[in-house]
Amino acid sequence: MVKVLFVCMGNICRSPTAHGVFLKMIEDQSLAHLIEVDSAGTHAYHIGKAPDPRAQAAAARRGIDLAGLRARKVRAEDFEWYDYILAMDHDNYARLELICPAGHEKKLRLFLDFAADQPEREVPDPYYGGESGFEKVLDLIEAASAGLLEEIRIRHLFPPASP
Repeated sequence: MVKVLFVCMGNICRSPTAHGVFLKMIEDQSLAHLIEVDSAGTHAYHIGKAPDPRAQAAAARRGIDLAGLRARKVRAEDFEWYDYILAMDHDNYARLELICPAGHEKKLRLFLDFAADQPEREVPDPYYGGESGFEKVLDLIEAASAGLLEEIRIRHLFPPASP
């Protein structure tokens, strides 16, 4: 089982969107029994709350249901459990570095590192913007999710045979 944790600030916009997009992607490819997905925030602002209604609406327009997700705060213990801890931006990456136990640093990455064809390196926070911001976030997340799934397939699920 490969375990993936998406992390943003409050866990109500970007990381639950990534959670939902990636979960749907692995379900559509019949890989959900091999990959575990979760999301969390670096701040405790919204613990127990559902994703932002605008994020839910944007995701629903693409056939992704975020309604059952609930915000939680990331914990140092998450580094013990997850194989990938993916920050949406540099600020959250830096916050995660502060709680990362020694020996788990390689698990922490920027999510958009998996979207090589995108010029952006951070998923922008759409919270204070309009609907177009949530659509842009979905576009970036879909691109990064495809790259992440490809890496997981190659590194963990179907590694090439040794010569």
